[in-house]
Amino acid sequence: MASIFAHAFSAYALGKTFSKKIQTTKFWILGILCAVLPDVDVIGFKFGIAYANFWGHRGFSHSLVFALFLGVMVTLLFYNKHIFQKTGIYLILYFTICTASHGVLDAMTTGGLGIAFLSPFDNTRYFLPWRPIQVSPIGASKFFGIWGIKVLLSEVIWIGIPASIYILVIRYFKKSISVE
Repeated sequence: MASIFAHAFSAYALGKTFSKKIQTTKFWILGILCAVLPDVDVIGFKFGIAYANFWGHRGFSHSLVFALFLGVMVTLLFYNKHIFQKTGIYLILYFTICTASHGVLDAMTTGGLGIAFLSPFDNTRYFLPWRPIQVSPIGASKFFGIWGIKVLLSEVIWIGIPASIYILVIRYFKKSISVE
């Protein structure tokens, strides 16, 4: 998996697409939670749930169906007055993409069994053909060491730099649009 930092920064970068009016503290917290929440499935290891199981790590919680479900639920729970407005659709889209980005980033890592993108319809695990991101260890104790440093360096190159460029491009276009 990619680290919690990479998932959170991805949600932050995606959130910069939206107007400042929407970018509240609640918006940022919920976007970041959506981006990191799929890894809650690691608790399944404590209960004997196999990695390749439907509920296993990188299973249903990393799927596109789960991403859409979470995007709708977060919007309903925290932005219910906007749900039938254009803003509600944008919020559903943002929270869905934040959640789905988790699986996409994990599918670009060097380890694991792949991502069940199509679950619950198909539990087959997939990787993207290009996997440049160093897989992050499961557990904080393993993260703080040489392995964690390698992960963070990999993420700076393959996630941090592209996401930062995205933020700068969005900022440029927002300024050029508002000037006209």
